[in-house]
Amino acid sequence: MLLTLAIVVVLIVVIVLFMYGYPVFGRRPSKDKALKLSRSPQFVQGKFQNPVPTMMEMNLKTTMGILRDFTKSAPNRRPSTPLVMDAPLLQKDTETKVTWFGHSASLLTIDGKALLLDPMFGRAPSPFPWFGKGRYSGGLPFEVAELPVIDAVVLSHDHYDHLDYGSILKIKHKVNKFLVPLGVGGHLERWGVPSEKIAEYDWWDEFTYDGLTFACTPATHFSGRSMTDRGATLWCSWVIKGEQSNVFFSGDSGYSPHFEAIGRKYGPFDVTLMECGQYDKRWADIHMLPEETVQAHMDVKGKLLIPIHWGAFTLALHDWFDPVERAVKAAHQNHVRIATPKIGQTVRIHADEVPITAWWKMRG
Repeated sequence: MLLTLAIVVVLIVVIVLFMYGYPVFGRRPSKDKALKLSRSPQFVQGKFQNPVPTMMEMNLKTTMGILRDFTKSAPNRRPSTPLVMDAPLLQKDTETKVTWFGHSASLLTIDGKALLLDPMFGRAPSPFPWFGKGRYSGGLPFEVAELPVIDAVVLSHDHYDHLDYGSILKIKHKVNKFLVPLGVGGHLERWGVPSEKIAEYDWWDEFTYDGLTFACTPATHFSGRSMTDRGATLWCSWVIKGEQSNVFFSGDSGYSPHFEAIGRKYGPFDVTLMECGQYDKRWADIHMLPEETVQAHMDVKGKLLIPIHWGAFTLALHDWFDPVERAVKAAHQNHVRIATPKIGQTVRIHADEVPITAWWKMRG
């Protein structure tokens, strides 16, 4: 009995030490920082929470059902061959352009500035990315060295498919500023980003940076990088406004009234990068269905919709191409202008024509 207890204690100690020693997990806010975070209206009962009830807790039956479903064979859950990619236009100029790299990672060039949105460039969204199957494209259509100086990295939250340890290490030397929701700066500091290069914001905070106007806006989601830090940091969407263009980046979110509120306050938007993918009825409160993606675009008064959060990783049970096909169908039914660029293909936001080919039906 004592031997069993000793083994359990040792295992717990090892796990705790690993959780604190492994840098990929990031860093929980310190006590002093947590006290500052607690002043946020979003910080309730010791953690950040959504203002509307969201179903995120998984009981044993639901969890086992999800695990069972993921083990079932499904031929279309990921592509059978690497995806077609395009060569991106990475240079800065005054034209507003968006280049999508798969999932939510995008380069926005606006008013001569270069912004990276949720730059997850790694192999897999996991604390152990060397395990399992990697991104659908097998790689990226550029090398990090080819990126221009990045005026700002804009992060929506700290999940592995949006904030990637390896990617930050590769790009941090060429980034002037990191704009992040409350608490996320601790992860970056642990990874060697100087604190003076990090600025944290709460929902509805408005500010200017390098000639651009930003607003940190709500999202209905959650945060956490380990078993012990759920809700320790905030999640958000972003409004980015330049001289010629107004851009909305949804981050991760379930469909809720916050989209309409953002549209009333900051719309219309020339382009929206709107979450579309990794959905399931069991977590419908925190990820939108494609039809909701289109509705959210209309709620914020968007003009051009670019669906994101798909095309790179299998994080749900639907066919890998289902998000874009359903979004295109819903967009056409609602007379919404939609762009469907290949990974790496640059979209000129104010051009008369944007990419609309069904490239996911092609083979590389």
